[in-house]
Amino acid sequence: MAATYSLCYKKENAHDDSIWTVAWARNEKDHYENIVSGSVDDKVKCWRWQDNKLELQWTFEGHQLGIISVDINSDGSLAASSSLDSHIRIWDLEFGKQLRSIDAGAVDTWTLAFSPDSKFIATGSHSGAVNLYTVDNGNKENTLETHGKFTMSVAYSPDGRYLASGAIDGIVNIFDLQTGKLAHKLEGHAMAVRSLQFSFDSQYLATASDDTHIKLYDIHQAALVATFSGHSSWVLSVNFNPDNRQFVTSSSDKTVKVWDLVKRQCLHTFHDHTDQVWSAVYNDTGNKIVSVADDKNIHIYECPSNV
Repeated sequence: MAATYSLCYKKENAHDDSIWTVAWARNEKDHYENIVSGSVDDKVKCWRWQDNKLELQWTFEGHQLGIISVDINSDGSLAASSSLDSHIRIWDLEFGKQLRSIDAGAVDTWTLAFSPDSKFIATGSHSGAVNLYTVDNGNKENTLETHGKFTMSVAYSPDGRYLASGAIDGIVNIFDLQTGKLAHKLEGHAMAVRSLQFSFDSQYLATASDDTHIKLYDIHQAALVATFSGHSSWVLSVNFNPDNRQFVTSSSDKTVKVWDLVKRQCLHTFHDHTDQVWSAVYNDTGNKIVSVADDKNIHIYECPSNV
């Protein structure tokens, strides 16, 4: 029997307040699947997904204010978190301890992302600049100037060539990391771009905006390929399936939607959360999605692999 879209697990009250961010990755060393969540309750939690349920592994404390963003590095050994307290913290997921705290300066960190080689962390800032920090020592390695407004989202292309940033005014900048120069400026959105991500083959960039739309760009042509509409409020996150054929979005309209890149249509909508859904991401095989929301719950969804 073919798998169908379904809610397969729910962790209620996973945090004491709204959950704003989540990441999912497999640790290459022990092959365990870790889900890292960050909340307005100032805590970062690491959960293990095993036997179709979530078990709390670690609760990371240290941030003084709510967690804006979390990410897990490429081999699944480290997590990074950014907070309203202007600090980035790096956590060891194997031993459950903090490795490093980086003071990014007043209001100078927002969402963050590990580089594909796990050597750097990129984070947006209120000035619009994208700052790159070295994971090993926490030093600021470089600053990419957008000459724009508050950068709300950042993403690396999996091949390591590009870094994209999305701003509060809807502008998307794509930097060529080989030259350090701005390669493309995309002006497709009219409102804040809260999330963006490259496809796993580094060919496409998906952008999610408060204007309720998701846009898909061809990176090499800097051309708009498609606009996806269906959410009735802000689109808060976008994440590609590793198969490069689908992506998932979450929204203030309390839904999680799965989209088909080829057919350019919505394949399924999950209505299980009771408040705005801040983030939804795939696991490494693309057959599950985790979502987090203002309702303090973590949901795991089953997804058919071939639709």
